[in-house]
Amino acid sequence: MARRWTQAFALGKDPWDPTHRFETSWLLPPYVLFAFRALFALYALVAELFIIGWYCGHAALGGCAQARDEFSYFTVLTYWGLGFYFLVSALHTLTYARTGTPLLARLPRPLQALHSLYYTTVVVYPFVVTIVYWARLYSGAWFPTAFLAWSNLSQHALNSLLALFELLVPRTNPPPAIHALWLVLLLALYLALAYLTRATKGFYVYSFLDPATSGRGAVAGYVFGIAAGCLVVFLFARGAIALRRWLTEEKMRLRGRFASHDPATERLLDAPRDLEMFGK
Repeated sequence: MARRWTQAFALGKDPWDPTHRFETSWLLPPYVLFAFRALFALYALVAELFIIGWYCGHAALGGCAQARDEFSYFTVLTYWGLGFYFLVSALHTLTYARTGTPLLARLPRPLQALHSLYYTTVVVYPFVVTIVYWARLYSGAWFPTAFLAWSNLSQHALNSLLALFELLVPRTNPPPAIHALWLVLLLALYLALAYLTRATKGFYVYSFLDPATSGRGAVAGYVFGIAAGCLVVFLFARGAIALRRWLTEEKMRLRGRFASHDPATERLLDAPRDLEMFGK
């Protein structure tokens, strides 16, 4: 049992992503993949900065106090995470396209392992956000202003489309099973932040976390239900990535689009033994 827990902190000793799956696609050339990722990063980060500016410029919406409160919402934190993920992954893809060796391959192993976990959060949390929002939080009435419609659709619908891109287009392998533990731990840390916000700012970021209105049993049900839903989405993501890899690489024989500086990768893919590991 102790060994099982220590595996959660193991970084692995196998070759790290030897065929550059994080930076390549079965469909798009490296420079095109970089362009998409850079565009998504630009949109997500500019959108969040615009939302902050809009709140600060409109006192009726809560002003800068509301902009500060936005950082207590899981939706907003994951959207910032999406933006920075695409920024970082675009940088790795660009360095691969230019040199044949991505920046990610030159980083220390702990940072490589963290990037692997970062990727997992990107293909899991946005779907959780979208499902919880539209199934539980959306009132059913359309948004009263264009700003609210755009900001909510960006954060609660487009977020999952961006995650779907990372599921389907790159050559990534299914995330390791141990990442499920970290996903749940990160959710627990966010739960602590939500109640810290209640203690310091006097409001619940999500109404279903309020035991006075929902009841303690219902709050516990929501917390464990969302954690269980996160694990279901994680299994879906693993299955979708495995299916994509099988369809594109085994059935369609689309092994990948590589940089001109990287002839060794195609030779490695043709080797009799698959040497590729993903965060094991």
